[in-house]
Amino acid sequence: MPLSMNRNVFITCAVTGSGSTQDRSPHVPRSPAEIADSAIAAAQAGAAVVHCHVRDPETGAPSRDLKLYRELTERIRDSGTDVVLNLTAGMGGDMTFGDTEHPLPLQQAGTDMAGAAERVAHVIECRPEICTLDCGTMNFAEADYVMTNTPGMLRAMGQMMTDTGVKPEIEAFDTGHLWFAKQLVKEGILEGSALIQLCMGVPWGAPDDLNTFMAMVNNVPQDWNFSAFALGRNQMAYVAASVLAGGNVRVGLEDNLMLDRGVLATNAQLVERAREIIERMGASVIGPEQVRQTLGLTKKAPK
Repeated sequence: MPLSMNRNVFITCAVTGSGSTQDRSPHVPRSPAEIADSAIAAAQAGAAVVHCHVRDPETGAPSRDLKLYRELTERIRDSGTDVVLNLTAGMGGDMTFGDTEHPLPLQQAGTDMAGAAERVAHVIECRPEICTLDCGTMNFAEADYVMTNTPGMLRAMGQMMTDTGVKPEIEAFDTGHLWFAKQLVKEGILEGSALIQLCMGVPWGAPDDLNTFMAMVNNVPQDWNFSAFALGRNQMAYVAASVLAGGNVRVGLEDNLMLDRGVLATNAQLVERAREIIERMGASVIGPEQVRQTLGLTKKAPK
């Protein structure tokens, strides 16, 4: 497929994530107040979408606590800052096995398995405009950890999102995840004009070489919208690559802690750098209202 550069690009800022980065940079926010403040600063720097996890305010460990999500979303909404809110629904599918000779029982540390309704409870209550749907099971870099998303679980979660009126952002870590996303649309579980996030360079998903990236792009239907990111030092390179391939971009401390070699970044600084790259390429950075029009989003009040 020939390249068709995107001239109207939206930036997503992935504010904090669920990785063990909380002690590697003082800029990684922990509390709902810190996450909200960082998301608002990113929006003011040019991010039209903020993608948010929550963490235990004391330890920085990833959390699914509904009260933390409620506080976070209320703080962002009450700030008066116009931004599209995107909450993760990726928590609750973590399995950590024992050693290779004794894989069962699962290890309590690192295992967090929950049912579909529990995994999307914060989405139904907080009613963001977008939430994520990790569209497949995958080995991660950790030795015996598996991110688990069975077809049945994805169908159930996807239907709940659709019924609630929240648009899923399908997280695709490999081409098979795109294949199943198409199946969900075919079955009517997800709406036809889907939103895809291409996740590049996450061990052991799709590597972040350009041949693999274009294989992913070429598997996205023409009438879908996509965004892409890569981890670490390749984050900004993939800002340019995604725009050139016709997509949108994601940056943020979930995926990369550094602005330059030896220089720790803030979310706002990463958004500013991405915006500079996009505009130097001759494209425009669009705001939240244009994103809503492009993706068919409607702001909803929380329950």
